[in-house]
Amino acid sequence: MREEKYHLLVVDDEPVTRNNFVDYFEVAGFFVTALEDGRAINESLADNEIDLILLDINLPGEDGLSIARELRRNSDIGIILVTGRTDAIDRIVGIEIGADDYVTKPVNPRELLARVKSILWRITKLRHANQKTSPNSKGKIKVFSKWYLDLENEQLRNKDGRPASLTNAEFKILSYFTKHPGIVLNRDKLTNQINVAKDENFSSRSVDVIVGRLRKKLETEKSDPIVIETVRGKGYRFTSQVKDT
Repeated sequence: MREEKYHLLVVDDEPVTRNNFVDYFEVAGFFVTALEDGRAINESLADNEIDLILLDINLPGEDGLSIARELRRNSDIGIILVTGRTDAIDRIVGIEIGADDYVTKPVNPRELLARVKSILWRITKLRHANQKTSPNSKGKIKVFSKWYLDLENEQLRNKDGRPASLTNAEFKILSYFTKHPGIVLNRDKLTNQINVAKDENFSSRSVDVIVGRLRKKLETEKSDPIVIETVRGKGYRFTSQVKDT
C-alpha cells in the first residue's frame, strides 16, 4: 500500500450506514468523503483524487447501477456496490457493468475493509505499471494472440503497448485461462478463482458474464480468432497458444 492515505467516496442515502462507513474507514487510516446521493459525485471526482467509491444501489434520483456504468466508462476507479437487496440479478448486472465487488447490508466492516484493500492494491499496481514501459518490462508475462498479460503487475496490453482495463474478477479468470491453455475448465473451477466465490449468490451465470466481457475485450475485430471457446455442457477452453516471457 502507498504511504499517503487513500481517498474513499461513500455514497449512501442512509445516514446511519453512511456515518458508520465514514467513522470506520477514517479510523482505519483512510481519507473519506461522504454524499447522500449521486448529484455531487462528478464534482467530488473533479475536486479530489478518489481511489475507490462505496456506492449504494438504491439512491434517490439516479440509481447506483447507472452511476457505476458511467464511472466505468471514464475511469479505473475502484467500485464496490452496496445494497440492502439480495436479488442475484443486481449482482449480475453489477458485474456486467464493471463493478469490482458487491456487498449486501448489513455489511461486516472487517470483511469490507479487506475487500477495499484488495481492490486498492490491484489499482495501485496497475497505475504503477502504466507509468512503466512496454509489454517487455520485467515480470512474468503471458503472450497470446495479440496480447500481453503481465501477471506481476496485473495488466493487459496489446502488442502496440496500449493497456486494456480489467476488473479484478476478469484478471483472475483470464490469468487462470492462460495458465491452462487448451484445457476445458468448468464453471466451478473458474468461480473458485474469484474472491467472492464463497458467496452463494455468485453463480455460474456470473462467470458467463465475465467470460462474455473478456471475449469483447480480447476479440476486438471480426477477423480476430476465437480466444475463449464454449464447450457445450462442460465449460470453456482457452484456444490461443500461450508463451511465457
